Amino acid sequence: MRSADEVGPPLTVPSAPAREAAERELSQDVYTRHEPGLFRRVWNWVWERLFGALESAAFHTPGGWLGLLVIVLILVAVLVAVRLRLGALRGATGPRAGRALFTDEPLTAAEHRAAAEAHAAAGRWSDAVRERMRALVRALEERALLDPRPGRTATEAAAEAARALPTLAPRLNDAAALFDAVAYGERPATADDHARLAALDDDARRATPDLAAAGWTTP
Repeated sequence: MRSADEVGPPLTVPSAPAREAAERELSQDVYTRHEPGLFRRVWNWVWERLFGALESAAFHTPGGWLGLLVIVLILVAVLVAVRLRLGALRGATGPRAGRALFTDEPLTAAEHRAAAEAHAAAGRWSDAVRERMRALVRALEERALLDPRPGRTATEAAAEAARALPTLAPRLNDAAALFDAVAYGERPATADDHARLAALDDDARRATPDLAAAGWTTP
Protein backbone atom coordinates (compact mmCIF):
# COMPACT_ATOMS: atom_id res chain seq x y z
CA MET A 1 0.00 0.00 0.00
CA ARG A 2 1.39 3.41 -1.02
CA SER A 3 1.94 6.03 1.64
CA ALA A 4 0.67 9.63 1.42
CA ASP A 5 4.14 10.76 0.28
CA GLU A 6 4.01 8.29 -2.59
CA VAL A 7 0.64 9.52 -4.03
CA GLY A 8 1.07 10.84 -7.59
CA PRO A 9 -0.16 14.13 -9.01
CA PRO A 10 -3.95 14.80 -8.78
CA LEU A 11 -6.11 13.54 -11.58
CA THR A 12 -7.38 16.35 -13.82
CA VAL A 13 -10.21 16.24 -16.36
CA PRO A 14 -10.25 18.64 -19.35
CA SER A 15 -12.94 21.32 -18.74
CA ALA A 16 -14.45 21.40 -22.23
CA PRO A 17 -15.39 17.70 -22.44
CA ALA A 18 -16.64 17.79 -18.87
CA ARG A 19 -18.87 20.79 -19.59
CA GLU A 20 -20.27 19.17 -22.72
CA ALA A 21 -20.99 15.97 -20.83
CA ALA A 22 -22.78 17.91 -18.10
CA GLU A 23 -24.88 19.83 -20.63
CA ARG A 24 -25.89 16.61 -22.36
CA GLU A 25 -26.90 15.10 -19.06
CA LEU A 26 -28.89 18.11 -17.87
CA SER A 27 -30.68 18.49 -21.22
CA GLN A 28 -32.39 15.15 -20.75
CA ASP A 29 -36.17 15.26 -20.33
CA VAL A 30 -35.99 13.90 -16.81
CA TYR A 31 -34.44 17.20 -15.65
CA THR A 32 -36.60 19.65 -17.66
CA ARG A 33 -40.08 18.15 -17.64
CA HIS A 34 -41.01 19.90 -14.37
CA GLU A 35 -39.57 23.33 -15.23
CA PRO A 36 -42.10 26.17 -15.63
CA GLY A 37 -43.01 27.20 -19.18
CA LEU A 38 -42.00 30.45 -20.85
CA PHE A 39 -45.18 32.28 -19.82
CA ARG A 40 -44.75 31.20 -16.21
CA ARG A 41 -41.14 32.31 -16.15
CA VAL A 42 -42.05 35.72 -17.60
CA TRP A 43 -44.89 36.08 -15.09
CA ASN A 44 -42.57 35.21 -12.21
CA TRP A 45 -40.02 37.75 -13.44
CA VAL A 46 -42.62 40.52 -13.71
CA TRP A 47 -44.13 39.70 -10.34
CA GLU A 48 -40.73 39.69 -8.66
CA ARG A 49 -39.94 43.12 -10.11
CA LEU A 50 -43.35 44.53 -9.19
CA PHE A 51 -43.30 43.11 -5.70
CA GLY A 52 -39.75 44.34 -5.24
CA ALA A 53 -40.77 47.85 -6.28
CA LEU A 54 -43.75 47.81 -3.90
CA GLU A 55 -41.64 46.42 -1.10
CA SER A 56 -39.07 49.16 -1.66
CA ALA A 57 -41.80 51.82 -1.66
CA ALA A 58 -43.29 50.38 1.53
CA PHE A 59 -39.86 50.36 3.16
CA HIS A 60 -39.40 54.08 2.47
CA THR A 61 -43.01 55.04 3.33
CA PRO A 62 -43.89 56.00 6.90
CA GLY A 63 -46.03 53.21 8.29
CA GLY A 64 -44.73 50.55 5.93
CA TRP A 65 -47.30 48.60 3.95
CA LEU A 66 -50.19 50.28 5.75
CA GLY A 67 -48.86 53.72 4.86
CA LEU A 68 -48.42 52.68 1.23
CA LEU A 69 -51.99 51.36 1.13
CA VAL A 70 -53.32 54.66 2.49
CA ILE A 71 -51.39 56.59 -0.18
CA VAL A 72 -52.74 54.34 -2.95
CA LEU A 73 -56.32 54.78 -1.70
CA ILE A 74 -55.87 58.56 -1.61
CA LEU A 75 -54.56 58.55 -5.20
CA VAL A 76 -57.50 56.44 -6.35
CA ALA A 77 -59.94 58.83 -4.64
CA VAL A 78 -58.28 61.82 -6.31
CA LEU A 79 -58.46 60.16 -9.74
CA VAL A 80 -62.14 59.34 -9.25
CA ALA A 81 -62.88 62.91 -8.17
CA VAL A 82 -61.04 64.34 -11.19
CA ARG A 83 -62.89 61.97 -13.52
CA LEU A 84 -66.27 62.97 -12.10
CA ARG A 85 -65.36 66.64 -12.27
CA LEU A 86 -64.29 66.41 -15.91
CA GLY A 87 -67.47 64.56 -16.75
CA ALA A 88 -69.55 67.30 -15.11
CA LEU A 89 -67.66 69.98 -17.01
CA ARG A 90 -68.22 68.22 -20.31
CA GLY A 91 -71.92 67.94 -19.56
CA ALA A 92 -72.10 71.63 -18.66
CA THR A 93 -70.20 72.85 -21.70
CA GLY A 94 -71.77 70.42 -24.16
CA PRO A 95 -74.73 72.59 -25.21
CA ARG A 96 -72.52 75.64 -25.70
CA ALA A 97 -70.05 73.70 -27.80
CA GLY A 98 -72.45 73.86 -30.77
CA ARG A 99 -72.66 70.31 -32.08
CA ALA A 100 -74.25 69.29 -35.36
CA LEU A 101 -78.02 69.12 -35.46
CA PHE A 102 -78.37 66.32 -38.01
CA THR A 103 -76.82 62.90 -38.19
CA ASP A 104 -75.15 61.49 -41.30
CA GLU A 105 -78.38 59.87 -42.49
CA PRO A 106 -80.49 62.40 -44.46
CA LEU A 107 -84.22 62.26 -43.72
CA THR A 108 -87.14 64.41 -44.78
CA ALA A 109 -89.11 66.57 -42.38
CA ALA A 110 -91.99 64.10 -42.55
CA GLU A 111 -89.68 61.21 -41.66
CA HIS A 112 -88.20 63.08 -38.68
CA ARG A 113 -91.72 64.00 -37.59
CA ALA A 114 -92.89 60.39 -37.81
CA ALA A 115 -89.87 59.24 -35.81
CA ALA A 116 -90.67 61.85 -33.15
CA GLU A 117 -94.25 60.64 -32.88
CA ALA A 118 -93.11 57.02 -32.56
CA HIS A 119 -90.69 57.92 -29.77
CA ALA A 120 -93.38 59.97 -28.01
CA ALA A 121 -95.86 57.09 -28.20
CA ALA A 122 -93.27 54.88 -26.47
CA GLY A 123 -92.50 57.51 -23.83
CA ARG A 124 -88.97 58.14 -25.11
CA TRP A 125 -89.21 61.88 -24.70
CA SER A 126 -85.54 62.73 -25.22
CA ASP A 127 -85.52 60.95 -28.58
CA ALA A 128 -88.83 62.58 -29.45
CA VAL A 129 -87.45 66.05 -28.73
CA ARG A 130 -84.37 65.44 -30.86
CA GLU A 131 -86.39 64.22 -33.83
CA ARG A 132 -88.99 66.97 -33.54
CA MET A 133 -86.32 69.68 -33.61
CA ARG A 134 -84.77 68.05 -36.68
CA ALA A 135 -88.20 67.94 -38.32
CA LEU A 136 -88.68 71.64 -37.64
CA VAL A 137 -85.35 72.64 -39.18
CA ARG A 138 -85.66 70.24 -42.11
CA ALA A 139 -89.09 71.68 -42.92
CA LEU A 140 -87.58 75.17 -43.05
CA GLU A 141 -84.90 73.88 -45.44
CA GLU A 142 -87.55 72.25 -47.62
CA ARG A 143 -89.36 75.60 -47.81
CA ALA A 144 -86.05 77.29 -48.79
CA LEU A 145 -86.19 79.45 -45.67
CA LEU A 146 -82.89 77.87 -44.67
CA ASP A 147 -80.10 76.72 -46.95
CA PRO A 148 -79.30 73.02 -46.42
CA ARG A 149 -75.92 72.99 -44.71
CA PRO A 150 -74.21 69.96 -43.18
CA GLY A 151 -72.81 70.54 -39.72
CA ARG A 152 -75.28 73.28 -38.82
CA THR A 153 -75.99 73.46 -35.10
CA ALA A 154 -79.40 73.93 -33.55
CA THR A 155 -78.38 77.39 -32.32
CA GLU A 156 -77.26 78.44 -35.79
CA ALA A 157 -80.46 77.09 -37.34
CA ALA A 158 -82.60 79.01 -34.82
CA ALA A 159 -80.72 82.26 -35.43
CA GLU A 160 -81.04 81.93 -39.22
CA ALA A 161 -84.71 80.92 -39.06
CA ALA A 162 -85.49 83.85 -36.74
CA ARG A 163 -84.58 86.28 -39.53
CA ALA A 164 -87.28 84.80 -41.77
CA LEU A 165 -89.76 84.17 -38.95
CA PRO A 166 -89.08 87.00 -36.46
CA THR A 167 -92.33 86.47 -34.56
CA LEU A 168 -91.13 82.96 -33.63
CA ALA A 169 -87.58 84.02 -32.72
CA PRO A 170 -87.86 83.59 -28.93
CA ARG A 171 -89.46 80.15 -29.28
CA LEU A 172 -86.89 79.08 -31.87
CA ASN A 173 -84.05 80.06 -29.55
CA ASP A 174 -85.69 78.21 -26.66
CA ALA A 175 -86.12 75.14 -28.86
CA ALA A 176 -82.43 75.19 -29.83
CA ALA A 177 -81.38 75.49 -26.18
CA LEU A 178 -83.68 72.59 -25.28
CA PHE A 179 -82.28 70.43 -28.09
CA ASP A 180 -78.68 71.05 -26.99
CA ALA A 181 -79.48 70.39 -23.34
CA VAL A 182 -81.22 67.10 -24.16
CA ALA A 183 -78.96 65.87 -26.95
CA TYR A 184 -75.58 66.87 -25.50
CA GLY A 185 -76.14 67.97 -21.92
CA GLU A 186 -77.82 64.72 -20.77
CA ARG A 187 -80.90 66.62 -19.58
CA PRO A 188 -83.92 64.27 -19.57
CA ALA A 189 -86.80 65.56 -21.68
CA THR A 190 -90.45 65.49 -20.68
CA ALA A 191 -93.77 65.18 -22.45
CA ASP A 192 -94.25 68.94 -22.08
CA ASP A 193 -90.92 69.56 -23.83
CA HIS A 194 -92.03 67.54 -26.82
CA ALA A 195 -95.48 69.17 -26.83
CA ARG A 196 -93.91 72.66 -26.98
CA LEU A 197 -91.64 71.64 -29.85
CA ALA A 198 -94.52 70.02 -31.72
CA ALA A 199 -96.58 73.20 -31.37
CA LEU A 200 -93.65 75.29 -32.62
CA ASP A 201 -93.20 72.92 -35.57
CA ASP A 202 -96.88 73.34 -36.49
CA ASP A 203 -96.76 77.14 -36.12
CA ALA A 204 -93.58 77.38 -38.20
CA ARG A 205 -95.20 75.39 -41.01
CA ARG A 206 -98.16 77.79 -41.07
CA ALA A 207 -96.16 81.00 -40.59
CA THR A 208 -95.62 83.41 -43.47
CA PRO A 209 -91.97 84.43 -43.75
CA ASP A 210 -91.02 88.09 -43.45
CA LEU A 211 -88.89 88.47 -46.56
CA ALA A 212 -87.94 92.06 -45.80
CA ALA A 213 -86.75 91.17 -42.31
CA ALA A 214 -84.72 88.33 -43.78
CA GLY A 215 -83.10 90.72 -46.24
CA TRP A 216 -84.73 89.15 -49.28
CA THR A 217 -86.28 91.16 -52.06
CA THR A 218 -89.14 90.09 -54.29
CA PRO A 219 -88.69 90.40 -58.05
